[in-house]
Amino acid sequence: IMPLANLRDKETQVIWGIRDFEHRFKRPPKGMWLAETAVDTETLEVLAKYGIEFTVLAPRQGKAVKPAGAKEWKEINEGTLNTRKAYKCKLPSGKSISIIYYDGNTSQSIAFNGLLYDGKNFAERLQSSFDLNDDEAQLVNVATDGETYGHHHKHGEMALAYCFDYIRKGDKAELTNYAQFLALFPPTEETQIHENTSWSCYHGVERWRSDCGCHSGGKPEWNQAWRKPLREGLDWLRDELAEIFFREASKFLKDPWGARNNYIKIVVKRSDGIIKRFLKEHALGTLDEPSINKTLRLLELQRHCMLMYTSCGWFFDEVSGIETIQIMQYACRAIQLSRQLTDVDLEAGFLEKLSHAVSNVHASGTAADVYKRTILPAKGNLHRVGVHYAVSSVFEEEPESLPLFNYQAQNEAFVRKEAGEQRLVMGITRIHSHVTHSEKIFSFAVIYLGKHNLICHLSLEGDRDKFASMQMRLVTAFSEGRLGDLLELMNTYFGPDKYTIWHLFQDEKRKVLDMIARQSLGELEDSLRRTYNRDYPLVNALSNNEVPIPKAYKTTFEYILNADLVKCFTPEKINIRALERITGEMERWSLKVEDSDKLAILAGDSIFKELKRISNERHNAKRIHRLNRVFPLLVKFNIEPNLHYSQNLYFEISQETLEKGIQSFDNEWVEHFMLLGENLGLKVESV
Repeated sequence: IMPLANLRDKETQVIWGIRDFEHRFKRPPKGMWLAETAVDTETLEVLAKYGIEFTVLAPRQGKAVKPAGAKEWKEINEGTLNTRKAYKCKLPSGKSISIIYYDGNTSQSIAFNGLLYDGKNFAERLQSSFDLNDDEAQLVNVATDGETYGHHHKHGEMALAYCFDYIRKGDKAELTNYAQFLALFPPTEETQIHENTSWSCYHGVERWRSDCGCHSGGKPEWNQAWRKPLREGLDWLRDELAEIFFREASKFLKDPWGARNNYIKIVVKRSDGIIKRFLKEHALGTLDEPSINKTLRLLELQRHCMLMYTSCGWFFDEVSGIETIQIMQYACRAIQLSRQLTDVDLEAGFLEKLSHAVSNVHASGTAADVYKRTILPAKGNLHRVGVHYAVSSVFEEEPESLPLFNYQAQNEAFVRKEAGEQRLVMGITRIHSHVTHSEKIFSFAVIYLGKHNLICHLSLEGDRDKFASMQMRLVTAFSEGRLGDLLELMNTYFGPDKYTIWHLFQDEKRKVLDMIARQSLGELEDSLRRTYNRDYPLVNALSNNEVPIPKAYKTTFEYILNADLVKCFTPEKINIRALERITGEMERWSLKVEDSDKLAILAGDSIFKELKRISNERHNAKRIHRLNRVFPLLVKFNIEPNLHYSQNLYFEISQETLEKGIQSFDNEWVEHFMLLGENLGLKVESV
């Protein structure tokens, strides 16, 4: 939130935004969207200083307007501001920047009042926003969250596409963008802004520093008094870290703050070449590897000082929410980096500040409690990455290809042995950080006992001779099935510290547990399927003689038939006959679909694949008829697949069919094809 940032951080944010845009689009940006459209004059000065020509604000952020050159200002509000023109905002420095205020009422209707339900209505609403009595060039523009189109409003992106197409084909308006409009029609009026305002807080920018009353709803009894101490705690941490950064970075960099501004070159594309060029430009002479490592840590510290102010950390209702946890994780990483570089430990002081941010959830306590309970255990370092790699190597065929976030592992020695379900893995591995160029060598040994049971030992020693001796003795004990001796040897070589599957990073932990669970579920399915096949005649006899069927049998049938239902959609082609048999069985025994969401995804993908085959075999009526048989079965169990891609492809096929001429297709094909359109929820021109 730019008005709440200090000038130095504002400049870095703008520079980073510009450089990121240039990296992605290969040209300089003309305008810049401010987070939450939060603005003050100092922010506009920074934008203008770095060549930004315009920004977009909410209509209530405008204070006054006047014709260029006029002396008297006319105060305005949301109701009186003309949002159909651009304005120039003259700044105290003598620079200026263009301001475009978006149409607030129409934007509100898009986001909250159902304007996206119909693309044609959407287009006509935009076109009706022009003032027919005004002969000057006019701009109708709206601003909403990007996720409005498809996430908040299902098929909203389709309404938007239709709207654009409708306007483009009509003669009432032209589609443009802000930069083109400003180039063609420079502002003829000036504007003043209300200081410290935003589009999502009626109290200015208080939503990001106080209990102003703005919240996301749902818990009216809650308060957001935690916002103030959280903001104060981060401001304190920022200032303390700024002193450390400048003091330490001055040992390696000509201009530490100028280097921070330019660090975005490394952030957008980390490579050894870019780092070398960066250091050549900013370093005080040639740096050795330890100095490079410290320099990169200091700059990364400052990157996390930027990230910890991410606006959504204050936007919502509760300090223990995932957004606030995320910004505290950024703060934690900044503290961790500062501790690695100096003897200063800022964590105690930061926790004291956080202790005043009280959660609305009694069990969560304060932000300090959340930090200790949630953030500290998740903290990463090279040692934890080494543990993660060692444990993961038990389950990975090619451990060195394992994604390690910003790290890379390279084995200097690696041994894997298996005996039934048990596995022994040992190695010497070099872990390298792409971000800070930190590097450590670990030796490790892991014994896997089946399911989720394993024991890992890790050492910072990488002595090859010692490892070779250990390897021989451990492999011998493992091969001979002497588990007790094996564990004792691991303790002897590595010491008492042990690690388990619970020390994995969350994503890999879930992946491994999911793999183990799938193996166990496969065994369970085999067992239940034997019961299903063996006792089906008995259950059938019970049903025919109106004898109540035991619940255990119904549960078994439901599990097996649901498993078979999923398998109907997993091959390249939908197994229509099996699908019809299974749905018939489920209907007969009054069974439920277990995971309709999963089936909807699988069915949507399978229907699209079938439609691509139809596209390649345009005269194959049987293939279309076969696909049409799927839809009544899906309706029967309320399975609603995502047909977006299939609808687009069907439309393309229909247009190509019309262009080629319907006479080349027989009546049976046309009949089945039209029915397919109905099943896909589409109505196109009759073929």
